[in-house]
Amino acid sequence: MISVNNLSLQFGKRVLFDEVNLKFASGNCYGVIGANGAGKSTFLKILSGDIDPTRGQVALEPGKRMAVLRQNHYEFDDVSVIDTVMMGHKKLWDVMKAKDAIYEKPDFSEADGIEASHLEAEFAEMGGWNAVSDAAALLSGLGIAEEEHYKLMRELSGNHKVRVLLAQAIYGNPDILILDEPTNDLDLNTIAWLEDFLLEFKNLVIVVSHDRHFLDTVCTHIVDIDFGGIKLFTGNYSFWYQSSQLALQQRANQNKKAEEKKKELMEFILRFSANVSKSKQATSRRKLLDKISVDDIQPSNRKYPGIIFGQKRTAGDQILEVNHLSYSLDNGTRLFHDLSFFVNKGDKIAFLSKESLAVTSLFRILMGELKADQGEFKYGQTITKSYLPLNNESFFTSDDNLMDWLRQFCVTDEEKEEANIRGFLGKMLFSGEEVFKKCSVLSGGEKMRCMISRMMQPGANLLIVDEPTNHLDLESIQSFNNALKDFPGQILFTTHDHEFAQTVANRIIEIGPNGFMDKLMTYDEYVENEKLQEQKMALYQE
Repeated sequence: MISVNNLSLQFGKRVLFDEVNLKFASGNCYGVIGANGAGKSTFLKILSGDIDPTRGQVALEPGKRMAVLRQNHYEFDDVSVIDTVMMGHKKLWDVMKAKDAIYEKPDFSEADGIEASHLEAEFAEMGGWNAVSDAAALLSGLGIAEEEHYKLMRELSGNHKVRVLLAQAIYGNPDILILDEPTNDLDLNTIAWLEDFLLEFKNLVIVVSHDRHFLDTVCTHIVDIDFGGIKLFTGNYSFWYQSSQLALQQRANQNKKAEEKKKELMEFILRFSANVSKSKQATSRRKLLDKISVDDIQPSNRKYPGIIFGQKRTAGDQILEVNHLSYSLDNGTRLFHDLSFFVNKGDKIAFLSKESLAVTSLFRILMGELKADQGEFKYGQTITKSYLPLNNESFFTSDDNLMDWLRQFCVTDEEKEEANIRGFLGKMLFSGEEVFKKCSVLSGGEKMRCMISRMMQPGANLLIVDEPTNHLDLESIQSFNNALKDFPGQILFTTHDHEFAQTVANRIIEIGPNGFMDKLMTYDEYVENEKLQEQKMALYQE
């Protein structure tokens, strides 16, 4: 359906990718991955025709309609929400406007009647009579309440605008759907809805995402942009990651015979296939292909940061006690009410809320940055904390280089030594002269890696982590996820990353304006427990 032929893209002397030849077939979902700056979004823009390559071409099968998730949040400010969605099917929208214009003529002629009948037939053939109801169903599925459907786009919040633009892209069953970070600003429930939608979508999907669970659920293939090349692999993200790590280990082990290596790879494929057969993906018509071969398995050139959280002191029995905390915004909106809980040894608690600001406010209260309306909390005497805030901009206002920036958070002379600081920065892939880069010019991903190095440095026994995957590439997310799984201490965290929540948390606390729920279970157990649904709804009912 899309052929990429001898494609190259170069900016000055920098080559993003060269001599790329790929084919994207209908019925498959291709996840595009690559380190920050590798050119993922740029590659999508070439496929959609928004930018031209340096050399080569992209050939689209004639007669096929392409839809693209646009990121311009202000383009449709003067358009109603429902109309914005329907404008995603340009041909249908143009026919609808053309026939409406004819009917509005004061001097309706016979020729107008003939033209209108042609337009009506075309409109009906494209499913036009269901256009409004189809658009409304998409909006509702993406969490846009019915009373907002006829508002102007300018009246919506930023994250609701993102959802409307997503509805616009998937509206009208396009033949080719191109999505750049579609899960941004979506909560976990809405991401699950989108996963289900794409699993039932029968056409071609090409998507960039940093959400591993999303990629695992919807993708049949992985497109890896790495070191100037683009390679296509059969399987989802987990297959690509695990198989590439296995191949990397095999490459390091020069003593193994070729037959032993092949046997090991074949056994991995069989284990992976058995797990996939039980997955959500296998219950739909989009199953991972059975033709995965040993040749698909190649070592990755990716660099993964070395994230390790160690405790300098093990926590005592008294960790954190929270009693009857309540907090509201200045406008009177209540975020949580009468919240009480104990943190026990080994607890890794995922905090959930329909209002993300609720969890951020709770964490800021626990860190002493905000004052609760009522209630109190108390840490044990042995507790040392390390905090990753949602917003880190205030940490990067100076012109300090990275060495001096990290040194300011050190306490002892030993910690302030150059070798120690270089070690922490090196683990986060800042090496050589990069450690003298000014912190004020860092990218979002680089700032997050600096904040993680700051978190590791004190060896705290309680970590408080607010949306740890923001701005990180897949390699950093994977490393951070593994570090929190292996951390022997206690963690309070919130995330929109399903895989993060499922693999780290052993306890779930959901907070709302009417109370809270506290359950000792995994994230998947919590969301799949039907008996809890009414209780969860009660947390938010007015």
